[in-house]
Amino acid sequence: MSDKKIVTRFAPSPTGFIHVGNIRTALYAWLWARKNNGQFILRIEDTDKEREVEGSIFHIQKSLKWLGLNWDQGPDIGGLYAPYIQSERLDIYKKYAQILINKGFAYPDPYSEEEVGQFRNKAELEKKPFLYREHRPEKFDIWDETKPLRFKIPEIKNYKWNDIVWGELSAGTEALDDFILIKSDGYPTYNFAHIVDDIEMGVTHVVRGQEFISSTPKFLSVYEAFGITPPLFVTTPPIMGDSGNKKLSKRDGAKDILDYEKEGYLSDAVINYLAFLGFNPGGEKEVYTREELINVFDIKKIQRSGAKWNDDKLNWLNKEHIKLLSKNEIEKSILEYLPKEMQNDIGKKLVPLIFERISKWGDVEDIVTRGELDFFFKKSDYDKGKLIYKNISLEKIKNNLELVIKALEQIKEENFTVENIKNVLMTLADNLESRGEVLHPVRFALSGLDKSPDPFIIAEILGKNETLSRLQKAI
Repeated sequence: MSDKKIVTRFAPSPTGFIHVGNIRTALYAWLWARKNNGQFILRIEDTDKEREVEGSIFHIQKSLKWLGLNWDQGPDIGGLYAPYIQSERLDIYKKYAQILINKGFAYPDPYSEEEVGQFRNKAELEKKPFLYREHRPEKFDIWDETKPLRFKIPEIKNYKWNDIVWGELSAGTEALDDFILIKSDGYPTYNFAHIVDDIEMGVTHVVRGQEFISSTPKFLSVYEAFGITPPLFVTTPPIMGDSGNKKLSKRDGAKDILDYEKEGYLSDAVINYLAFLGFNPGGEKEVYTREELINVFDIKKIQRSGAKWNDDKLNWLNKEHIKLLSKNEIEKSILEYLPKEMQNDIGKKLVPLIFERISKWGDVEDIVTRGELDFFFKKSDYDKGKLIYKNISLEKIKNNLELVIKALEQIKEENFTVENIKNVLMTLADNLESRGEVLHPVRFALSGLDKSPDPFIIAEILGKNETLSRLQKAI
C-alpha cells in the first residue's frame, strides 16, 4: 500500500446542504492527498433517489470551490474512472454483482417484505437479534434483476482490523449479516456501491465518520469475497455542539457551509478552524495558512475525542486571518459591505475604525444596521442637556466650545489628523479643572451619541469643515 499513489475521495449524498461535519471529512481527505502529491476525487453517491434534493450536486461543488478544496477527478471535470455520479454507473455495479453471483456470494432475495417482517417479529418475540442470514435459502435462484440482490457473507467470523486513528478494532459475528447489494429498482445500496467505486478508482485511504465503524465488518467481508485488500480506514471524531455533549448535526442547528461565506468569513479561516477540530500538529501555533496546513497535516495525529464547536474561537481565528490581508484588500472588502451611499471618502476614512470592531465582513452590515455609523453621514439631533458635563454651567460649556473652535481653526486642513487634533484638545483640557469639561461636549457635539469613538478620531474622519460646523451648532 505504501508504494501506491495516495488516492482519497469525498463522496457526499445530494440530500441537502453540506455542513461542517461533511466538510471536515472532505478537508482531511484533501489535505492528505495534497500532502502526498496524490489524487483527490469528488464522487456523488446519489443512489437513494427518494432522499435526493434538487440542486444539491451544484451546492456541493459550490461549497468545495468556495473553500478551495479543488478535486482532481469528479463529475464536472471527468477523469480515468468517469462517470463520478453513482446513478450513471449502474452497469459497473451489475458487473461486480455478477462476479459475486458467480462466486456464490450473492443471491436474489426470495422473500416478500411481509415475510421478512414476520421473521423480524419472531426474533423480537424470542428476544433475539434479527439476522437475515438465518433465513437464507438453501438453493439460490437465478437473478433476473426484478428482486433485490443480497450479499452472502463468505464466512461468519469475528473481524479485526486496523484504523489509522483508532488502532486495532474488532467486532463479533453479530455484526455480519446478508445485506442488499442491489435494490429491486436497479440501484445499488451504499454498502455495495461505495466499495465498488473505491476498488475501481484505486482509493487508498477512506476518511469517514465514526458512525461507519459498526458497518466496517460488512465492508471487509465484501472485500474478502472479491479477494481484494481493502483501503486504509481513517475514522474521524465527531464535531460536538457548543454544549459539548451531543454531536453537531443539521437537526441541532449545524449551518450550511455556504452560510459562513454569506456571513463574511474567510475560507482560509474556516479551513484552519475545521482542521483543528480533531487534529493538532503540536506546538502553540494556531493560525495556519492553507499551505502550512498541508505541510503539517498527518492522519496519524487525528484525535479520537470529539471537538466542541465554538463560534467565538472561529471569530477570533477569522480576525487573525483578516489581519494577514493587505490594507487594500481589507479596505476593499469593508467598503463592499457598506451601503452604496457610504462608499465615499468618509467611508474610506472609517475603515480602520470599522476594522477594530469586526471579526468577519458580515459584522460591517450589523454595525450599519444598528445605526452606529449614521452620525458620520448626517448631523444628529440631541437635547442640549447632553452637552453638559457634570455640574458645569451652560455658559462655561459654551465658552469651552468656542475655545475649541478657535484652536482647531489654527490647524491647516491637510494637517487635520488625529494626532494634531488630540494635541490641541488635550492642551485646552489640561488647563481646566477636569478634562471632561472639553472632551465630553466635543464628543457629543460631533456624534450625538452616549457611546462613540473618541472625539479625535471622529473629527479626523469628519474633516475640518464638518467638525467646526457641528461644534458651532452645539454652541
